[in-house]
Amino acid sequence: MTTLSRVLGLVRDVVIAGYFGSKSEADAFFVAFKIPNFLRRLFAEGAFSQAFVPVLSQYKSQSGREQVRQLVDSVAGTLGGVLLSVTAFGVVAAPLLVMLFAPGFHDLPVKLALAGDMLRITFPYLLLISMTAFCGSILNSYGRFAVPAFTPVLLNLCLIGATLFFTSMFEQPVMALAWGVLVAGIVQLLFQVPFLWRLGLLPRPRWQPRHEGVKRIMTLMLPALFGVSVSQINLLLDTVLASFLQTGSISWLYYSDRLSELPLGIFGIAIGTVILPSLSRRQAENRPEAFSRTLDWAIRLVLLIGLPSALALFVLAEPLIATIFHYGAMQDRDVMMAAMSLRAYASGLLAFMLIKVLAPGYFARQDTKTPVRIAIKAMVANMVLNLILVWPLQHAGLALATSLSAVLNAGLLYWGLRQAGVFELQPGWVPYLVRLLLANLAMVAVLLWLVAGVDAWLQWDWLRRSTEMALLVGAGLVTYGAVLLLSGARPRQFRH
Repeated sequence: MTTLSRVLGLVRDVVIAGYFGSKSEADAFFVAFKIPNFLRRLFAEGAFSQAFVPVLSQYKSQSGREQVRQLVDSVAGTLGGVLLSVTAFGVVAAPLLVMLFAPGFHDLPVKLALAGDMLRITFPYLLLISMTAFCGSILNSYGRFAVPAFTPVLLNLCLIGATLFFTSMFEQPVMALAWGVLVAGIVQLLFQVPFLWRLGLLPRPRWQPRHEGVKRIMTLMLPALFGVSVSQINLLLDTVLASFLQTGSISWLYYSDRLSELPLGIFGIAIGTVILPSLSRRQAENRPEAFSRTLDWAIRLVLLIGLPSALALFVLAEPLIATIFHYGAMQDRDVMMAAMSLRAYASGLLAFMLIKVLAPGYFARQDTKTPVRIAIKAMVANMVLNLILVWPLQHAGLALATSLSAVLNAGLLYWGLRQAGVFELQPGWVPYLVRLLLANLAMVAVLLWLVAGVDAWLQWDWLRRSTEMALLVGAGLVTYGAVLLLSGARPRQFRH
């Protein structure tokens, strides 16, 4: 389901790129969409889920069904009340928020006004998607992973439909995207309601901030909120600096980030989502060896997928951007510029994926403070690197700084788990790493041998590009899989 969501997300970005390219309208929409997304990651997938899932797992293991229901109702009412207040403020203060998040728009009044108008429409998405994520966390905790993983498909379908069918209805065509975001939030929330009802846990919101479980979640959320906000502030700092660069910089970063997010979302986030309830359950049952084995399994799978994904994105940057986005308003120069930042993001892809599986090792033990301390160090490093790299490398420097700080973050998370004694490497790592090295070297060699020059990719039509890319992907997959098998890797080694 996650794979379907990410693939459709890519289709969505292809459609948006074809209609709006890297023009000022696209920059304005991406800012208006990024602001509620930033807050969503704080209130929803970020700090809230990291605090809520372990507490809900503990209630499931140690309390009765009625106590679980009371927790769900209390959290729904308290979270909903807070989000309603934040949403009301965001709608009223939309122009000021645009100035805060994209100060480079100050000298571009048309762009600034357009972004503010769209933000008033997109901001309520924060409330809707955060409550959707709350419902999804309940379903995940009960092993119902498919429904929450499918839900983002609805956002992609709404934005694709808005772009294809409703842009002509607006004086500013890009406004259709803003309304598409709002409609998507409503549809996503309503989609999960029948599944929660069937589970017997459809929330009946009650404002009860003094409920014991709510207070514990809020206590865990405070450091987690700061930790998640650190990583999101890093991304927003990129947007702030990019708003001062040449027109198109925000869009180039967006398109390249979306490509790097494909393997991250399909695999890194999916594995992180699955192992958090599993680790929380093992922690609640006091099974440290099973806890360590689960983390080891997740890291091996991340390396299996993340390393070849990062190398392929790096080697095939221009061909991938051209094949997926080089249509309509997207120009040749846009392809080259987006490829620069894609290579920078690819350099940190493995670290981004490792963070998604290492951080749950802390959250499952209800330790939200250590990841915060680590995230602060990574944020400081990112800010310094941003200021150093943005001038010589422009937008690509911002992407590279993000990747380098992610490497630091992942390294410190790993070291912290080892030092705490909750994670030990399982037997077989040396032969596993040797197999991965051989398979990835062989895959890169085949890709470099087969790939045509950039000029050819820019001149080909969509059919030729798609055919050539399918051949490259097929050859890379076959080579990678064949070398792994020949060197002794077997599917049963990755079962857990």
